[in-house]
Amino acid sequence: MGVLSRAGSADFAFLREHLGVSDSDLSKQMTALQGAGYVAVAKSGRGRGATTRFKITGPGRSAYRRHREVLHALLDDG
Repeated sequence: MGVLSRAGSADFAFLREHLGVSDSDLSKQMTALQGAGYVAVAKSGRGRGATTRFKITGPGRSAYRRHREVLHALLDDG
């Protein structure tokens, strides 16, 4: 969510490389985020040339902002 909150959108390959995760792990996480309404998915092309892009949604941006606020509050209390 941090990458998407700054970039707005990113493709699957970029996120996989940037985060250093497997295809399977990224796919599972993005499916969960999509199910929660936090990211939108756009697919273009077919076969080997296909591209999957993820874009943060308004609710996703709000949830991420709240998450960061809570983490900061927890760290400040420590």
